[in-house]
Amino acid sequence: MTVSSPPAVAPAVPTASAAPAAPPASRFQAPVLMAGSCLPILGAVLIAPVLPKMQDHFASTAGADALVPMALTIPALALALLAPFAGMLVDRLGRKRLLVGASLVYAPIGTAPLWLDSLGSIVAARALLGVVEAVIMTCCTTLIGDYYDGKQRERYLALQAVCSALSATAFFAVGGAIGSAGWRAPFWAYAVSLLLAPLMAAVLVVPRRTEPQGAEAAEAGRPFPWRRLAAPCALTFFGAVVFYTVPVEMSYLLDDIGVKATATIGIASATASVATVIGAFTFTRLADRAERLLPAVLTLCAAGFTVMWLADGTVLLVVGAVVNCLGGGMLLPTLLTRAMALLDFADRGRGTGLWNAAFFFGEFVCPLILLGVSHAVGGLAGAVGLLGAATLVLAAVLRFTRRPAAALPSA
Repeated sequence: MTVSSPPAVAPAVPTASAAPAAPPASRFQAPVLMAGSCLPILGAVLIAPVLPKMQDHFASTAGADALVPMALTIPALALALLAPFAGMLVDRLGRKRLLVGASLVYAPIGTAPLWLDSLGSIVAARALLGVVEAVIMTCCTTLIGDYYDGKQRERYLALQAVCSALSATAFFAVGGAIGSAGWRAPFWAYAVSLLLAPLMAAVLVVPRRTEPQGAEAAEAGRPFPWRRLAAPCALTFFGAVVFYTVPVEMSYLLDDIGVKATATIGIASATASVATVIGAFTFTRLADRAERLLPAVLTLCAAGFTVMWLADGTVLLVVGAVVNCLGGGMLLPTLLTRAMALLDFADRGRGTGLWNAAFFFGEFVCPLILLGVSHAVGGLAGAVGLLGAATLVLAAVLRFTRRPAAALPSA
């Protein structure tokens, strides 16, 4: 997987009556926002290649087999908890001020495991990092919405997703290479935010807002379609488990077959991550068929899991991961597109927040689910194979219960 966060959508979309006045155009705004959007990806994937070394270091710590993978995914728990509410904080404190402040705080929190000796304190620091990442993600996406309109806005939001996928690929390789010097070494990379914060302060401008005319108040009494979103959110939760299995567990699967070098693990993870990027680009040509695409995408993911389960060497394991991640690259935008098709315009902010919450909760529990299943079936490879079977069953159910596209509400 590329561990790429899904395309983040600003929790609150300004209405026409409270639209921001267009800030002065700058060719540097978009690159800075794209770079800022990569910081949460850095937090999500950088340490994945060193998890086995980290596990060995804390082998005598009670619960290390669960806590070490949790150190990778617990930022997602914070993101899940804050995703529906982050927009309120951004609106209250201001986008630019909060983004610059969060980027400054990101460095000391991200590098804290360099000096922490307790596994529990490292996990706590990682959870706090997730809080900061939620703010950064929301600020960057909201500012893209403030600065750009129409097709230009869509183009930059798509570019944000592509940058996230590409950066995840690079961070896998970087984490593996730096990890050769020890499991703590990759944490130095989190200091990069100290370079970005001054650029954000210098380049980004504060959008000027007009006075609202009460449109938001008029919408306040509208009931939110909770029931309509229940099934898509449940499907997204499962999809997140499928999506994150490769990035979270690839290093352990390689370790189980005798691959110990972190550089090799990083390259293998990055190779799979490239497939996610290819899958995401493929989706852009199939977006109008999202409703019909999901069963086929899940089947592709299941096929990858099956190959990984049967693999007895590095090459076959990487091939299975590539097949799975190719499907994963199409899976997330497919799920998001289907969910958005069920929402009216006025509900999309909260609906996207709930979708993100379901996704990041799935990411957080992914290693815990696989750990529990691996104990029951006798190994991690068997757990991956069982997940592949479950994914294939879900694909079949969706294939034969799919409603006609005409039955979906218009967005």
